[in-house]
Formats: sequence, C-alpha cells, structure tokens
Amino acid sequence: MRKQGSPRSGKNSEFNGATRVMLGTKDYKITSVDCRWHSKTLLLQGLKNDYPKYNNIRGFYVGKKNIRTIVLMFGLLGCLFLLDSIFISFFESENLRPITASNNSSQLQVHVSFISKKPSPIHMYDRLLNLASSALAEKEFKQESSNLWMDPYKHASLWKPCSQSKDQTKSVKSNGYIFISANGGLNQQRVAICNAVAVASVLNATLVIPKFLYSNVWNDPSQFGDIYQEDYFINILKDDIAIVKELPPDIKSMDVEAIGSQITDADLAKEATVGDYIETVLPLLLKNRVVHFLGYANRLGFDPIPYEIQRLRCKCNFHALKFVPKIQQVGSILIKRIRKYRASQSMLDTHLVGKFIHNKEGHEAAKGSTKYLALHLRFEIDMVAYSLCEFGGGENERNELQAYREKHFPLFLQRLKNSSSISPTNLRKKGRCPLTPEEAALVLAGLGFKQETYIYLAGSHIYGENSRMEAFNRLYPNIVTKEDLLTDIELAPFNKFSSQLAALDFIACASADVFAMTDSGSQFSSLVSGFRTYYGSGHAPTLRPNKTRLAAIFTENGTIGWNSFEFRVQKMILESQNVAIRSYGRSIYRYPRCPECMCKHH
Repeated sequence: MRKQGSPRSGKNSEFNGATRVMLGTKDYKITSVDCRWHSKTLLLQGLKNDYPKYNNIRGFYVGKKNIRTIVLMFGLLGCLFLLDSIFISFFESENLRPITASNNSSQLQVHVSFISKKPSPIHMYDRLLNLASSALAEKEFKQESSNLWMDPYKHASLWKPCSQSKDQTKSVKSNGYIFISANGGLNQQRVAICNAVAVASVLNATLVIPKFLYSNVWNDPSQFGDIYQEDYFINILKDDIAIVKELPPDIKSMDVEAIGSQITDADLAKEATVGDYIETVLPLLLKNRVVHFLGYANRLGFDPIPYEIQRLRCKCNFHALKFVPKIQQVGSILIKRIRKYRASQSMLDTHLVGKFIHNKEGHEAAKGSTKYLALHLRFEIDMVAYSLCEFGGGENERNELQAYREKHFPLFLQRLKNSSSISPTNLRKKGRCPLTPEEAALVLAGLGFKQETYIYLAGSHIYGENSRMEAFNRLYPNIVTKEDLLTDIELAPFNKFSSQLAALDFIACASADVFAMTDSGSQFSSLVSGFRTYYGSGHAPTLRPNKTRLAAIFTENGTIGWNSFEFRVQKMILESQNVAIRSYGRSIYRYPRCPECMCKHH
C-alpha cells in the first residue's frame, strides 16, 4: 500500500508528456492537459496571429501556401477534439473503476478505514477525563507522593502471622468421613476448602481431599491436585484434622444419597452455626460413617464462630494451600517480568511461589523504578449483565445485555418478574454498579498516580474491549496482562483451565506494590487483599473504593472541580484503608488482622 499522497502508478508519464504543433508561423508546445482545457484558445490565438496574412487577400483567391495552412489548422482542430474526447473518457473510467492498488491512495485509505472501522469509544465522563488528562500532564515532572505506595495504618507492621501454631495432636477416634463437592471458580473453591476443614474439626471427622464440580460458566475440569499441593496440604493440617486422598473402598461404593447422607443447601442453610452442624450432621455421620456436602461453598463462615475454628480457617487459607510447582514457576516468571527482573525476597513472594522466586535466568535487575500497581478490573459481561445497570452504551448495549441475561440467567429474569424493579439510575446511586474502566482510571488519577505508572491488569475479557478501555489507556498507557508478558508456550498448559489462569493473576496481584480493586464484593479481591494483609508486613496497601460514595462524586461530573474531585476520592480511599482490626461479621479471609489469625508485637 502506498503512502497517502503518492503518485498514481503509470499516470505521470501521460501528464508530463508534451506535443509541438505549428499554427501559421508560430511553434506551440502543448501538454496533454493543455489539449483538453485550451484547445479553443490555441485556435483563436493562431487565427489572431495570422490575421495580417489574410488581410490583403481579395475575393475568393486562395494561394497554394494559404491552402496548406488552412488544412493544417483544420487537421489540428480535429486532433484537439479527438484528444479532448479521449481524456474525458479516461477520467470517467477512473471514477467508475473499482478501487485497486493503483488507485489514488486517499481513496484506498477511506475504503479500508470503512471496512476495518473500530468501535467508537464509550465515555460517560468526558469533562472529568479532560480534567484528569490536564492534571496528569502537569504532574509529569513533579515528585510523586510516596504515601501512594504505603499502608496508611501506622500499626500495620506490628501484626505478624501466627495462625500456623499447632494444636495438641488429636488422638480421638474419627467419627467418619466427610467429603465435599465445591462449586464456583478458584476463589469460591478456596473458601469452600477451608470451611470444610473447619467442619471436619467440629465433627471430629476425617476430611477427604475436596472435589470440584464442573461448571459451564467456568469450563474448567481442574481438580484439587491440579491447583494445590495435596501432600503439603495434608502435612500442614495433620495436627488439626485427619485428611485422606480417597474414601476407603467399602464406603466409596455406598450410594450416599440413597442412605440419606447427602447434604445440600435445602438441608442446611449456609448461615448454619456450629450447633446446627452438631445437631443435624453429626447423627448422620455416626450412623452411616460418611456425609457428602454437595455444592458446598461459603459455610460455617459467619459469626459467632469459636476461636479455635477461626484459627483453623486462617491456617488453611494462609498456610496449607500452596499452588502446585507448575503454577508457582510460571507465576514467578510473571512477577519477574513485571518487575523487570528486580530481585525480591519478600515474605509475600516466598509464600506465593516458593523457591522459584530466586532469579536463575541470568537477567540483571533493571535500572530505575520497578514498582507496579495491580488492578482487578471486574467488568466482564456476566457481572455487567447481572448488575442490571447501564453504562453509557445506549440501545445497542441494552439489547446485548438483555440477550445475554435471557441466555445465561433465565431463572434470574424469572425472579425479577415477581419483584419490584429498581431503575438503572437508582442502582448506580446505591453503588450497585460495577466500575467501568473509565471510572477506575479516574479514581487512580484522583489519588495522584502518575501517567507513567506501571499497571498489571488482572481478570478476564473486559466487556466492550477497546471501546471501554480507550479512556483508561488515554490516562494510563503502561498496561500489561499475563498474555502480554508470557509466551504462548508458557501459557499453553493453562489456556483451557480458567482456575489455573486465575491462580496466575492471584500471584501477580498479591505480590504487587499496590493492589486496587473495583468491586469490594469480589471473592478474588477479598482473598488477595487478605493475603497481602497477612504477609505484607505493613508494606502492601490495598485500594478499596466505596462505590456508593464514588457514585455520588461521579454524579457531579458536570460541575465538580478537579481539586475537589481529588480530595473526595483520596478521603474515601483513606478511610477504607484505616480498618485496623477485623470487626464482628467481617470475613476473616479479607480481614485477618485479628487475634485468631495474627499476633500483635509491641
């Protein structure tokens, strides 16, 4: 393809050519273009110049020389009309000819751009985006505040992990076996595993390594041993509960549903207490020697819970669940490439990837800053559709999301028919809408992160892709994903396993200098932030926006000044970071800073 403005192939020779003709005694140089536009002028000029010759001629006498001149003039006139016709035909055919490589490059450019036209960017806050762009440009050469990369809770470094302490080894005979079938993805399954450990302790039962249910949503057949180290899990918890990899053959052959030993949500509410388990489940266990929890997830996770049970849940989550070497190794490569091979030996890295964190690839540490911010941008189509919110995409967006709901959430739509509806506007005001990439970028700009900030983007496919990410890329162009940093060969073992891919994101986010979430209700974000609190030694801040307060700020898009926007965003984030100790009812996986999980050193 030629550059715009390049000459047409094979046509310049036509326009550069010239013809010499005689009119009377004059010699004229005529170009092809002149032939078209000035034929009449040339004829009249020739006649005008030769007029004195004919002035003395009387009557009808014509000399031999003059006859030759007149014949030549008429011959030239015919030639000019012929050339005129040829050029008219030529230009008409050019306009009718299909666009090819020899056509004018500007025509080609228009044609190609029409075919490959990208979706238009979707913005909800154009004014704020312009203010943010100007603010980031002004800060380009100013010193960035170091507070952005620090945990503001001044006593954070005093809290140390201590849930790994051992109980006295239990010698009481087991009451039987419990096994669970956990649903959901990586994060839901992780919570289910640790809650199952707690239930096994309550019932004095032997736990079978949990099984993971296959889901059409996650499309991942991975089992426990594909993600976590089984032997390590068994060994770390051996002083607390007994764990086996399989049921004994005689029990494995039983039809647990037929004998009434299968427990579902209908049999036992997820809010069931320790007392409920002892009253409902223990008799079945003693009678049949086995109980199967089907679809087990967030159980025995609600206060009040005895101290020793909470400590065991912490020990399971923060100590017993280690990723398999395959995940650890590629996770360590991912971290090193994000940091440009800066050597790091933090407690976070050690517990995430173990021995693989050591730099064995012979790379030298890069010069300059290697800090990075990890962002979990929870804006996949399933969450966007389920929220019932609107995101500035107009009628096309509404139709697309409704079609997705009808295909994937038919029961959800059925329930909506029997309940009072809330308008998308009110949903946004209540903070129930996922943050868009545009909103996430504005929050980072409001906090003061410079445009050059290195950002690792975790998560699945962003709904709207380029049309949604354009605003984010405009403010923060230095974005990378695991797909950018890992080769096809390195990613190949994980491509068909969404939970294992999520494990790589977990490692990159937990190890980041700063972790930012957009949805505080996300199980992934909760587990990552809790892991950072537990092992971060006060040097692993997490940014957690309050979506209700943020929605109120964004409603003033048309009038709010940038200084006011910055102040309110910074205040909102700071208040969420100042949560010192876990309060009653909060998840111990997200807020492990409590006596059951951590010890405060003075």
